[in-house]
Amino acid sequence: MAFNTLGEDRYSGSGFRALVLMGVVLLGLGGVLGRLAYLQLAEGPTYRERAEKNRIRPWYRAPGRGELLDRKGRVLASRSQVYSLYLDPSENSKEVWPTVLERLAPRVNKTTAEMVELLERKGYRSPVPVRLVQNLDPGLITFFNEYQQDLPGVSVIAESVRSYPHGSSAAQIIGYTGEISDVELERRKGEGQDYRGGDIVGKIGAERTFEEALHGTWGGELREVNAAGQKIRNLGTIEAKTGESVALTLDIEMQKVAEAALGNRLGAVAVVDVNTGGVLTLASSPRFDPNMFSRRIKPDEWRAFQALKFPMLNRAVRPYPPASTFKIVMTAAALESGLFKPESKLRTSGSYRVGGRAFKEHNGRGWGVIGFERALAVSADTFFYQIGLKLGPDRISAMSRNFGYGERTALNLSSESPGLVPSDAWKRKVYKDYWRPGDTANYAIGQGYLLSTPLQNALMVAAIANGGYYVAPHIKKDMAPQKRSLGLTPTTLKIIQNGLKAVTSPGGTAYKALGSIGVSNAGKTGTAEALNRRTNAVYVGYAPFDKPQIAVSVMIEEGGHGGSDAAPIAAQVYRHYFGLKMPKK
Repeated sequence: MAFNTLGEDRYSGSGFRALVLMGVVLLGLGGVLGRLAYLQLAEGPTYRERAEKNRIRPWYRAPGRGELLDRKGRVLASRSQVYSLYLDPSENSKEVWPTVLERLAPRVNKTTAEMVELLERKGYRSPVPVRLVQNLDPGLITFFNEYQQDLPGVSVIAESVRSYPHGSSAAQIIGYTGEISDVELERRKGEGQDYRGGDIVGKIGAERTFEEALHGTWGGELREVNAAGQKIRNLGTIEAKTGESVALTLDIEMQKVAEAALGNRLGAVAVVDVNTGGVLTLASSPRFDPNMFSRRIKPDEWRAFQALKFPMLNRAVRPYPPASTFKIVMTAAALESGLFKPESKLRTSGSYRVGGRAFKEHNGRGWGVIGFERALAVSADTFFYQIGLKLGPDRISAMSRNFGYGERTALNLSSESPGLVPSDAWKRKVYKDYWRPGDTANYAIGQGYLLSTPLQNALMVAAIANGGYYVAPHIKKDMAPQKRSLGLTPTTLKIIQNGLKAVTSPGGTAYKALGSIGVSNAGKTGTAEALNRRTNAVYVGYAPFDKPQIAVSVMIEEGGHGGSDAAPIAAQVYRHYFGLKMPKK
């Protein structure tokens, strides 16, 4: 009995423990099942979305850039195909990339640390491939294709780069392209524009002005990837959309004629359609070749570039004293003021005394008693000193602004200067000094503090040519003309026109250069004095005289005289435009 009793006690205790253990197991299993049910039912959509994102990733391709064309459809900026080396950040893990890059470094002239820093900046899960080297040499293309299996995540991709078939011609107005900066990328993203890291954008000129039209739309593909982020297959492709082509008003052949006429001299030539404001030529010297920014710049190219005097400066929209070409504005101000009559005459002499200082006449002796037309023809300084002193600076400034001086034009070039229309208030603010009569005398002949751009000068004389309308300049071919009346009377316009015609007639300051080129024309010479330097040569004019079509503005830094140095360049432009016989060299 005792034995049986003891056995029953042991059996009973073991059963209790088994029940407890089974309960614990069931409780744990229930918790697991409950958690699984929660994850499946409540959190399932969230985790499925995350898994799908890890499994399917976008991979982007940049668009081709639209072309820039001149007014006759000739290509100014196009696309050419090159092969470039790219890194796909998501192809390898952060730990694997250094090993790959160590193999790559000797071939690309970059350190492993530099390339790692580039990937870290872009992010290892970036869907945008990172350009490492553009325009590969043929030998490198062969090497990378042969050893691609040893360089995972490294690929040679064909892409389009900017090509400028006319080299340095019109470089400052066409512009060039380059990789987007981080600051600009953030700005464009903030504006909702379709830009990504590594994008190519316009930096200056028309490339920048028409960036949105030229840029195009990104394309790409959806890739199925494994857990390591490596591509398994392509799930779909959206083709990148090439940007629009933009036709400009420029005439590239006339541009080349103007540039050849400038030669190696520092200066600019602006040619505009007098009726529409379309810019036909905007030449600036020296120039640069924008093709150098579409590829790796060679050391000798960079040294040659640096040896030039500010080649990227567009001198056609930079400020200079307009010199005696400003006498056109002075004549308009005088006749419209009511202080002078069309038949008014003044005595000129070898000099004119203002405030104890003798302001000289450029011929040293004067021209006798003359009126406005004769004063323009011979560019009589002492005539316009008297005009300016009677008008005063305020009337001169008002007419200057009426002609568009003192503000940037509608051309929308980032490098354009507004010039300067001075005043007593301006001088007091800048120089802490009051306006003096001598300032007015200098102002009256287009010197002193007054500054204008060659483009502004072309628009000024165009307004005289077209019957008194300021035309807003533009470089996009299909833009409608924008013009406003200057409010000049027919009499004022006629006197100025006749005076400018006399400039290119016998006895005029530009007759030798423009009197017998084969088309009737009118204009005004100018010679701007520069402290301790040779004078700047300036010229403005238009042709034909009776039915004007184009206006020309020329400026040469330290170029000598308007009639002998600047006017011959205008003659070259006229000959080309009107198909006239070019002179023998």
